[in-house]
Amino acid sequence: MWLTLGMDLAANLNQLQKRIEAACQRAGRDPSSVTLQAVSKSQLPETVRAAADLGLSLFGENRVQEAKAKIPQCPGHLRWHMIGHLQSNKCRDAVQLFEMIQSVDSLPLAQEIDKWAGKQAKTLPILLEVNIAGESSKFGYPPGRLLSELEQINALKKIEIHGLMTVAPWAANPEKVRPVFRQLRQLKEQCEQLLGAPLPILSMGMSADFEVAIEEGATLIRVGTALFGERSYAKTRSAESEDI
Repeated sequence: MWLTLGMDLAANLNQLQKRIEAACQRAGRDPSSVTLQAVSKSQLPETVRAAADLGLSLFGENRVQEAKAKIPQCPGHLRWHMIGHLQSNKCRDAVQLFEMIQSVDSLPLAQEIDKWAGKQAKTLPILLEVNIAGESSKFGYPPGRLLSELEQINALKKIEIHGLMTVAPWAANPEKVRPVFRQLRQLKEQCEQLLGAPLPILSMGMSADFEVAIEEGATLIRVGTALFGERSYAKTRSAESEDI
């Protein structure tokens, strides 16, 4: 089973890398400018270890409770980001577990993260999640409110804004969500002008649309299904409702 798992992951990763390189070539970009983040929600620690054996080191989790149980069972050198919706009452654990929180979607949440980072004597990088498409089913800042609260978030002492993140609407044809990625890149440029500083990370693009996201400037893509295969959502639905 372990050999089969490793072989399947290796084949999937090889295909992903080829697709990333092709997308970068179309956009005139260096493939090294794009970071692949493995979305490991609902994956077992042994699957994470197999991915780590292939050289992957950056993983994304959607639920604090699952990450709290999983991370101690995984190789210690791995890096972990929170990419799912974060509830304020989970901020203490999130600040302790993750080296970055990508899903900051309000000033009160940023303030709570800042509070717990201060109590843990650390400074935590964050991304601001933006709901570009205005979907009622998704979390994230409306672009206008983000711009109005940006300087207040930036003034917090124990967090650092490193960029923006979005989850695009699902579309059978990824070209249909190209405008979402383009708008996030343009919003990042507006934020950089307001702050007078660069924001190096654009976290956008998942298994179904990461190539278009790369063409529109993504520096970090979050890939689960294309790497690990389809998940069994029936087993995890009750747990998922907690944090996303």
